[in-house]
Amino acid sequence: MSFAAAVHAKAIQLDKTSLEITASAGAGHPTSAMSLGHIVTVLMYHTMRWVPAHPHYAGSDRLVLSEGHAVPIVYAACADLGVGIGKDGDLRPMTMADAATLRAIDSPIDGHPNPVEGFPFFDAATGSLGMGLSISAGLGLAARQDGYDKQIYCIIGDGESREGQVWEAVDFIIDHQLTSVVPIFNCNSFGQSDRVSNQQTSGVTAKKLEAAGFIVEVIDGHDPEAIQTALDVARTNLEKGTQGVPVAIVANTVKGWGSPVCQGGGWHGKPVTGEKMQAALEELDGLRTQLTSTLDASDDLTIYPPSDVSVPAPSIEDAPSFTEAMKQFDMASTLATGKFATRRAFGVALRALGHVNDSVVVLDADVKNSTFTEWFGNDPALSDRMYECKIAEQNMVSVGAGLSAGGKIPFVATFSKFFTRAYDQIELAINSGANLKVVGSHSGIGPASDGPSQMSLPDVAWFRSLSTATDHRGNPACYVLQPADAYAAYGLTQVMADYEGVCYMRTCRPEVEFLYDDSTVFNLGGLEVLTSGRDLLIVSAGYMLHECNKAIELLDKAGIDASIIDLYSLPFDADKLLDVANDNGGMILTVEDNYGGGIGSAVADAVTESGDGFTIEQMHVRRIPKSARTVEDELEYLGLRSVDVARHAARMLGVASV
Repeated sequence: MSFAAAVHAKAIQLDKTSLEITASAGAGHPTSAMSLGHIVTVLMYHTMRWVPAHPHYAGSDRLVLSEGHAVPIVYAACADLGVGIGKDGDLRPMTMADAATLRAIDSPIDGHPNPVEGFPFFDAATGSLGMGLSISAGLGLAARQDGYDKQIYCIIGDGESREGQVWEAVDFIIDHQLTSVVPIFNCNSFGQSDRVSNQQTSGVTAKKLEAAGFIVEVIDGHDPEAIQTALDVARTNLEKGTQGVPVAIVANTVKGWGSPVCQGGGWHGKPVTGEKMQAALEELDGLRTQLTSTLDASDDLTIYPPSDVSVPAPSIEDAPSFTEAMKQFDMASTLATGKFATRRAFGVALRALGHVNDSVVVLDADVKNSTFTEWFGNDPALSDRMYECKIAEQNMVSVGAGLSAGGKIPFVATFSKFFTRAYDQIELAINSGANLKVVGSHSGIGPASDGPSQMSLPDVAWFRSLSTATDHRGNPACYVLQPADAYAAYGLTQVMADYEGVCYMRTCRPEVEFLYDDSTVFNLGGLEVLTSGRDLLIVSAGYMLHECNKAIELLDKAGIDASIIDLYSLPFDADKLLDVANDNGGMILTVEDNYGGGIGSAVADAVTESGDGFTIEQMHVRRIPKSARTVEDELEYLGLRSVDVARHAARMLGVASV
């Protein structure tokens, strides 16, 4: 039997299928796929321990294709193996006819990996480059937590490896000694428009990985035995657990391997058609004859099933109330002060959740003493579910997506401002169907003395845009939550954990007075009417709600009877809000401490869709802030003090002054 001959034969078969299905689709990346033919063959037909009919079996080895555009080679293998496809666990074997529907609007065979469309072989959507290794790290953490000995293989393009997130993930894997994660760098020398930089060549990449702490295997990515030998080294180190050293494979490959007619520059993302297609197929057939002369009928590639590991179901109990949790954690005296920052209440909620739900895990980016995730991490019963990601927010979010794919409920936390650099990663997590909870502290203008570099100002608009779309479950793609006090922050943290999907919650730095108590129920999509009046409705959330409460007192002295709604959730119950607005003469003033496009725009959309007559005006940050020694100074600089709110409301009603 010739293992090499069997791999060559199968790789050439898959390469030909990749050419054919991309030609049928009129789009795709066949030459990138062909550079991976041998690696994918050795992995999927021999090395990976998995069951093709049930690709998402919990104990199976995983393959994350960070180089998502090369997916035709994986589709070719899945069609050949009859890998299970379908939604909601109703799987059927994939066929060649399915592969031929690549990129069709009604097909699960998407242009880039996308599990929620009915392709559970993949754990996460990829295609926006640089994220796959971080996702793999999250899968590795989940496997370690559950006691699985599975391996997670991640294929990364050489051009893609220019992305900084790849190296954030490299550091994270070494930090956590994740020997289960095997990065495979596909060094085919070409990006989209040109050759890759010398900095991304196989030799330089290998030195970077060695310097980081990996054992590096540099191989010919079209030599079956070299591929298998390198993968065997990785498996051996996995068996050593945290005593082992992570292994990375750097594979020298040829883009368009086996077919000189479609090699070199100018072929990225271009299907091969017509005479060139015929020539390419003939070249591959000729190469098959040369490389498989030792192949006979007995030669085959063996797929091994995963080990059967029984993992107990997570323990889930009811969490205590906020008051009970504060007393449980020896904070009764703090509770008695009547003031508590929402970021601290989030920390209390996380710790309480950790004790009642084994699936909750927490990730932070070197600010745990500011986000108060440290209260979870410092608890001896919970510390092994706290993952420090250091200053690498993009990696943190994608690791969270991987943990979610591994069955966990990840809370990822940092300053709200710092999530802006991970917007792409959050959107891809949503596309993947991740159950991710994003929590940003120091929101809005609260970090006054630190200046605008620390203030989250466009975040509400960005996350709110996601709330206007539905995910694959039919729910808002993201809920945006802004608790105004500790009870709300505590309650909404628990609601987030119970909800399957992505949520973004803003918490604030300043200590704020309690507005609610344990009897208040907070729901996604909910709102609270704090004060009922008849002249004008003020709509706000988070820290600014307290300024609006002060404004109500000023308006009351001027004889203006105003209502206040705490719009703590986007989207929200529009009918309820507009009913209150109607009771206030259709006059609405929205107030928020961020740039436009947030609460004001959401309420304006609701007003427009209703078709009724309303007057709406918006107060939000309209100039770039600067450092101020107090939040009050910052509010004055931005024209958002309570007196400014009151004066604006009075002008809307034609009252000269307040």
